[in-house]
Parts: sequence; structure tokens; C-alpha cells
Amino acid sequence: MAGRLKGKIAVVTAAGQGIGRAIAEAFVAEGATVHASDIARDKLDGLRRVKKAKLDVRSNKAVSRYAEKVGDIDILVNVAGFVHHGTVLDCSEEDWAFSFDLNVTSMHRLISAFLPGMLRRAEMTGQSSSIINMSSGASSLKGAPNRYVYGTTKAAVIGLTKSVAVDFIRQGVRCNAICPGTVRSPSWEARVDELGRSVGGKDKAMEMFVSRQPMGRVGEPDEIAALAVYLASDEAAFTTGTAIPIDGGWTL
Repeated sequence: MAGRLKGKIAVVTAAGQGIGRAIAEAFVAEGATVHASDIARDKLDGLRRVKKAKLDVRSNKAVSRYAEKVGDIDILVNVAGFVHHGTVLDCSEEDWAFSFDLNVTSMHRLISAFLPGMLRRAEMTGQSSSIINMSSGASSLKGAPNRYVYGTTKAAVIGLTKSVAVDFIRQGVRCNAICPGTVRSPSWEARVDELGRSVGGKDKAMEMFVSRQPMGRVGEPDEIAALAVYLASDEAAFTTGTAIPIDGGWTL
């Protein structure tokens, strides 16, 4: 079913690695014009057939300028985020503020900047525009140990998603959230290394991560990207306001 996003214009944040990169590549493969951004411009090296840009999603000015440069779009995928490790007792006010700014407020910034153009595109094409927000199984779906502020922010993402969905359901804009479990990525591998230093090695840390997965493995970025393609495509025209787990059964 190649060409599922043909003629569509997409913005993907945090596209330099992991899930964001896999989504950008999958969108290109399905025919979309993709604007891929990352806070570290060099991480976008090697991405083919995308329009690359450095973007600090924590900056109102940078996001506004980026939206003006890109113009009207059909698809917005908010991937940028940060995983804080610890309980409420390990979370300073600075940790709390940073996590909410990057994990939640950045989505507000991007949606506020691009939504007017998405409404115009929906009216012009007669097809719905799609906002996809990256939440997590660790959210309102499930409590995860030592993910206090991370889980709180990802629960907020689900609330944000439903609010946008209900406000614009009759104006041609859909909004959905993807809720992954543990997915292989450079940031996850860094957490494995960090845990390994305290539990007796990387292999032991990897075993601990995998042991909590009902399917006996972690997810792959391409699997998350496949769901993003569906939600971005016209196949999902009747789908909005959802928070979809893709976690190998972790939240069951």
C-alpha cells in the first residue's frame, strides 16, 4: 500500500534518532513531503528526501519562525520528550518544570503554531489533517516505578490530545496519541547503560527491562512508525481523540 501519504505535508519533531527518525523515514516512504527537525541538527544527517532544520521546541520564537517558514501542513507529529528517572522525592522543581516544558508545553507550542494552517489544508483538500502526539504507556494508562514526573507529563499529553480532538472534530483536524511501551532507541540504550552500572552490567540491565515485557522483547522504532503512518493517513479518517497503546501488552 505504498503512497498512503502521497500529496501530504508533514512536520516531525525529534527526528534525529529513535522513534522520530523512524517516523520521518516511514512518511517519506509513503510519499509525504517531510519537514524533519531536531535540537541537534547533526542528528538529522543521513535522513534522505526530507527538509531538515534545527528546532528548539522549548522556544516560542523558534517554533513560530519555523511554522512561518514551513507554511501550511497536513500532519504534525510531536515526538520531542525527556524521560526523568525517580520518584516524587527525586524530582526538584527544576526537573518538574523542564519535564513539563519539553514533554507537554512544546506540544502546545507546535499545535498552536501549525493548527491554523492545518485547518486551511483540511478545508482546501477536503481531507482531514492529523496531529499525532507521543505519549507513553507510563501515563494515565499505567503507573511505572521511578517515572513520577515522566508519567505525569505523559498523562497530560493524553488530556491535551483529547481536548484538541474534541474542539476541532468538525473542522477537519484529528488528534491522537501513541502510547509506546519500552522501545529500542539511543536514549533507551543510554538508560540501560546507566542501570547496568548499578546492577552488575549491561546484560543484567537488559534482562531486567525485557523481563517486564509480556512479549519477552522490547519494541522497535519501525513498529511505532507503522502506527503513525496509519494515524496520519486517510485510512484513519474516523479515528480521533484516542490514546493507542503499542507496548507488547505492558499495560494489560
